Amino acid sequence: MSRPAPRTIDEYLKQLRATLEGEDPALIQDALYDAEEYLRAEVAANPGKSEADVLELIASTYGAPDEVAAAYRDTEAKVKAALQPPVRVRPEPPGAVARFFSIYSDARAYTSLFFMLLALATGIVYFTITITGLALSAGLSVLIIGLPFFLVFVGITRVISLGEGRLLEAMTGERMPRRPMHPGAPDGFIARIWEMLKDARTWTTLGYFLLMLPLGICYFVIATVGLSLGLGLIAAPFIRLLAWFGAFGWTVHFDSDSAWADNPLSFVVCGLLGIIVLTVLMHLARGIGRLHARVAKALLVTHGL
Repeated sequence: MSRPAPRTIDEYLKQLRATLEGEDPALIQDALYDAEEYLRAEVAANPGKSEADVLELIASTYGAPDEVAAAYRDTEAKVKAALQPPVRVRPEPPGAVARFFSIYSDARAYTSLFFMLLALATGIVYFTITITGLALSAGLSVLIIGLPFFLVFVGITRVISLGEGRLLEAMTGERMPRRPMHPGAPDGFIARIWEMLKDARTWTTLGYFLLMLPLGICYFVIATVGLSLGLGLIAAPFIRLLAWFGAFGWTVHFDSDSAWADNPLSFVVCGLLGIIVLTVLMHLARGIGRLHARVAKALLVTHGL
């Protein structure tokens, strides 16, 4: 059953939203932004015509909602296929040990580990911006500049959230919006403020920025402790050997009289433990990256569009 042609921009966006139902929320946000931006620009360029007349004129160039949705689905599939790493054909499924150590061939594990180290710095920045912005907004609310300052503050947080989404997509591979939410039709100052206050994403974005500080601390501690422990265990046998042979004139004193400390088997066990610790850390980093990206999508992307 074909739908009637939309007569207003809102009807067009509702049909496009309905046609894209079930797709990734980030994809829906991008599609709605592009459509609304184009349609409102065309309406503004034809002030003497109604929205219905403009929509009828551009139907053949921009396309009906179902055509636009199909184009976005096709483009998204091509982009995913292009970004997907090549699949190596194996004669048989690898064993558990091979799968455990295959994490070193996963580029997302390295980028997720880097994100864990970076999260402390970004968490401090986001937390500082949010606390400062909220405090100043509350303090200036009794003055005439209070509302404009709050609008600027919320606008800045949305720009930052878009950048955070692009960073997460690059680090974890999770699809995030490439367009912000469209502000909609030009409206009055008070109406714009009310819409911003009603928008749940205004508050979930601020919540995400506040949450990033404790998460960033946890991620940084896990990454640094794991790297230090793993690399330390791997390096310990080599340092012991250097001490034995007096390499580079080093004088290393070990507070251990145990025969185990000088047993070659202990070197092997120590090195293997270090490799296992690093491998577990890589798996943990990959899992944390995926989980964090989903949390970010839930808080930074508008759902139920």
